[in-house]
Amino acid sequence: MLVSPTLSALWLATLAWGAVQADEENIKSIGLRTHTLVQPYLDSDMQSRWYDFGGDTIVRTDQYIRLTSDHPSQNGWLFSRVPLTATNWEVEVEFKIHGKNQLYGDGFAMWLTKERGKVGPVFGSADRFEGLGIFFDTYKNNRPGVVFPYVMAMVGDGKTSYDKDTDGKDTEFAGCSARGIRHASVPTKFRLTYFQDKYLKLELQYKSEGEWTLCFETNEPPALPQVAYLGFSAETGELSDNHDIISVNAKNLYTAQPTGRPTPGSGKGRKAASKEGGGGSWTWFFMKIVFFCLVIGGSYVGYTAWRSNNNKRHRF
Repeated sequence: MLVSPTLSALWLATLAWGAVQADEENIKSIGLRTHTLVQPYLDSDMQSRWYDFGGDTIVRTDQYIRLTSDHPSQNGWLFSRVPLTATNWEVEVEFKIHGKNQLYGDGFAMWLTKERGKVGPVFGSADRFEGLGIFFDTYKNNRPGVVFPYVMAMVGDGKTSYDKDTDGKDTEFAGCSARGIRHASVPTKFRLTYFQDKYLKLELQYKSEGEWTLCFETNEPPALPQVAYLGFSAETGELSDNHDIISVNAKNLYTAQPTGRPTPGSGKGRKAASKEGGGGSWTWFFMKIVFFCLVIGGSYVGYTAWRSNNNKRHRF
């Protein structure tokens, strides 16, 4: 009579404490200036300190970096000058795909690759790349049953070729349809979050501002080259479009430990979305109240049971 209620209360309290400990693993971030690119994009000498660009790329310092204009047979690229060395990171990009034609193509790509700034047939960049490519494909060649525009990831080993005729079907790592991402009524963005050996997630914003749509996520992310450059490229063929990069915001992610010292590589990537704002502190405060109430309730139940049992012994 005495043991059962007390143990139940303590068990519930232990569960609550475990939930508190889990919520306490809060992902923090530090901005990576070396891979962030915002207006006006260029320095006083009309160069970017951290990025190179080439091909048909046009820089409008007050508006965008246009990888291709709405003209046939163009390609342009934008690549970081230094590799992305962070173990865990998040890259959020605002972009815009638009044009005046009813038929359009081909699309643009984000890269994290061993080589940089090489023109080629894969959305304006080199084929047989080594690293990760995220393709925003706006023109359907041969993918039955798939709605375009289509966003897909490909992991390159330096030997495998991207098959444009099948829109990369055989080499797709993960992907999703994104109808409405071209000429969207809100700023279009994507957010790629990577935790080495733990997590990879791609989210899109194109339906409404502030609403992130999950494209794909995996707990078995690909291994990236130790030296990987962040870049973007685009191409047009007979069909064309404007492919604009508006901003690039890169962050190094880490988990705040109880000691106050950051430990890169720890924590769960799916909590990256909660690293901004004070949601974690409010959860901690609420759970402390729940834990306190459970302890008090358990103590009261235990005391009541003890008193009842004690009174029965005195009667007899």
